[in-house]
Amino acid sequence: MVATVLSGIDPNRIPRHVATVMDGNGRWAEQRGLRRTDGHAAGEDALFDTVEGAIDLGIGWFTVYAFSTENWRRPPDEVRYLMGFNKGILERHAEDLHARGVRIRFAGRRDWRVPRGVLRRMDWAADLTRGNTGMTLTIAFNYGGRAEIVDAVRALVREGVKPDRIDERSIRRHLYQPDVPDPDLMIRTSGEFRISNFLLWELAYSEIVFTDVLWPDFRRAHLVDAVREYQARDRRFGGVPSSG
Repeated sequence: MVATVLSGIDPNRIPRHVATVMDGNGRWAEQRGLRRTDGHAAGEDALFDTVEGAIDLGIGWFTVYAFSTENWRRPPDEVRYLMGFNKGILERHAEDLHARGVRIRFAGRRDWRVPRGVLRRMDWAADLTRGNTGMTLTIAFNYGGRAEIVDAVRALVREGVKPDRIDERSIRRHLYQPDVPDPDLMIRTSGEFRISNFLLWELAYSEIVFTDVLWPDFRRAHLVDAVREYQARDRRFGGVPSSG
């Protein structure tokens, strides 16, 4: 990554975990008189340019919101496209990411709605990269923040945990990826100012950067801009500034 792009970045304060809501594919396509699915296809280049940027920055954990539990409400043709598209992304990029030392993981419900072929490709990519020690790329697929919390509580009930023994730590242990650190930074593209049921538990103290850039136009330089903004903030976690 060229030095001009990294200008103003403190290498000692790189966020450990960055999460991203990749929004705006449909609007990007509509602005150009294209099909919504063309916007999703254009978002592939954005995703992997940004992933490369995250690797170059030294970000240890990068989580992307690929398909939500609410996305099943979209038109059936678009849902079918997204199922095949996400399967194809793994087929096209998993081996390259493996060569870069990236570990691929998935977060979300593995229920009857997800085609078996997609699940098999997810398992293949996770198994292929399981031993890698570089950046961990988590793909939130058939994921919902509320669903994750519900599933964690259900697991505690199945285990017979008494109500007075349930605390934040016990719920945390039953999240989809309990070993993943909470995001330091969450980026939402396309000018929307909401988190859309993404990582509700984990985002409690995350810094959030909203950008007007539509996801297909997002690139590593925009990621660097978000990190630069993150580094300019004072993270107090409910406390007061040290000078106060």
